[in-house]
Amino acid sequence: MATAEKIDTHHKALNLNLDPTIFGSFAEIGAGQEVARWFLVVGGASGTVAKTISAYDKEVSDHLYGSGSRYVSRQRLEAMLENEWGQLLEQLERARGSQTRFFSFVDTVSARNYAGTNEPHGWIGLRFQPEPGGAPNDILLHVNLRDPSNVLQQEAIGILGVNLIYAAFYQLATMESFFANLSQNVVRERIEIDFVDFGGPAFASWDRRALLAYLVHAGLAEAVHFSSTSVPTPPSEVLYKRAVVLAPGYFGHVDPGHGQIHVQLLTAGVRELRQELGESSAAPIGIFSLSAAPRGSEDATPEIPDLLRRIEALLAQGVHVLLFRERELYAMTALVNRYTNAPVRFVVGLSLLVRALQDPYSHLEGRRLEALSRLFAQNVRIYAHPMTSADLQEAIKDLSPTGLEWSETNGWVSAKQLRVAAPLGHLYEYLLASNFLVPIHTSVTG
Repeated sequence: MATAEKIDTHHKALNLNLDPTIFGSFAEIGAGQEVARWFLVVGGASGTVAKTISAYDKEVSDHLYGSGSRYVSRQRLEAMLENEWGQLLEQLERARGSQTRFFSFVDTVSARNYAGTNEPHGWIGLRFQPEPGGAPNDILLHVNLRDPSNVLQQEAIGILGVNLIYAAFYQLATMESFFANLSQNVVRERIEIDFVDFGGPAFASWDRRALLAYLVHAGLAEAVHFSSTSVPTPPSEVLYKRAVVLAPGYFGHVDPGHGQIHVQLLTAGVRELRQELGESSAAPIGIFSLSAAPRGSEDATPEIPDLLRRIEALLAQGVHVLLFRERELYAMTALVNRYTNAPVRFVVGLSLLVRALQDPYSHLEGRRLEALSRLFAQNVRIYAHPMTSADLQEAIKDLSPTGLEWSETNGWVSAKQLRVAAPLGHLYEYLLASNFLVPIHTSVTG
């Protein structure tokens, strides 16, 4: 019953129940059995539900799905999918495989605990056949639960699960239609999807990196992670308990020469934090960060091909990249601090620092002071890397900043050599004196 019209969760579940070709199993751990419950209460469940199981006990879960992996992880999710799909086909394929599109839905979720001390998140997976006897297709999601209570988080997982099954069978024509149905009534305010992976012929035309960028571009995620050296992961897995150096920027130049400059900047920031922490601490991780938001209030929102062009140029340098929904540094820090209590540092060239100071932050009630308080209240410092005077002049020519001067050493300008007119200059001097803003010194700047 494919339709472009948006229908509610009740009718999605009912439509699936009334489709005689769709039949499958449910295995849910950690947030009740809210997905299966929808199919059981709307009527006609015997037409869809072959089995529903919830292996909450760890020994039971290990017996079914194997031990050795974290209980809320991709590894556990994939083990659940393999087990449930194998059982489904073994028990039912001979009897009804010729007229049935089978599916197995699984999830493993850490919903809000009683004390509210955990970071609620989960892994959700679906294996399905678009036609009877067809090759199976997989789609895997990592989600962050944003509701304030366990009950509401369970409810949100239930809606998302129904959306996923419905979208897989009825809305696969385009990536956009699939995610519009998947996110209906639950994503953005209640659930964030910060990772997706897929496999099988149904997704042959889908590009993994484009899909990750789409999650941010469409507002379904605050940030997504790209890696050139390993399979993509949710941001939480690369940031977890790590000291982090973020190198933010627009990265409009994608040639190798600029790529080398970007790497030198990030390397300098990681080296600075390494010295700050001492050799006994774990090595910090360096990450390039860019935004899917417009560069300025008058600019258009970047399109996905443009974002990917810049991301792939950074990945070619063999580094991690985070694509954020927002462009403000305090928004980037807020996300990173979900997953680590270790120090977070930004390393920036002077031109980006000037841009940040010039921004009036008119969308905030407290304007520039509120932006700075949000940023520096979160265990953050900014490492300011020097630039040549000529490069700085070129980089900020579109700003025409008033009251900005600098001196130079051997043609280079450091953060201490910038002079900002009062009253903003007083704030700038305070940031330097308080070590919130740390100039990086090189051999050419003294």
